[in-house]
Amino acid sequence: MVDCDELDRFLSLRESIDNLDSALVHLLAERFKLTQEIGLLKARNGLPPTDPDREIRQTARLRALAIDANLDPEFTEKWFKLVVSEVVSHHEIIAAREE
Repeated sequence: MVDCDELDRFLSLRESIDNLDSALVHLLAERFKLTQEIGLLKARNGLPPTDPDREIRQTARLRALAIDANLDPEFTEKWFKLVVSEVVSHHEIIAAREE
């Protein structure tokens, strides 16, 4: 049988995780709103949907932040690549629409 204090702590931790997950979803939504606008500006100005130099700089910056936050930098890089892949896909769609 689970100790009452332990169960309360378990439930509290889960609630905190749920709150953080909600915040992450909202932050990602805000991020994608901004990248949609950038995609439109790129399309209107004939810029490519990708910016490899920025991606390299951002990857290094995020890896350093991950290390400082005691988060696996490999995981952070995988997450960032997933997000960038989705952003580039959106930019390509916007560019095709603006042609």
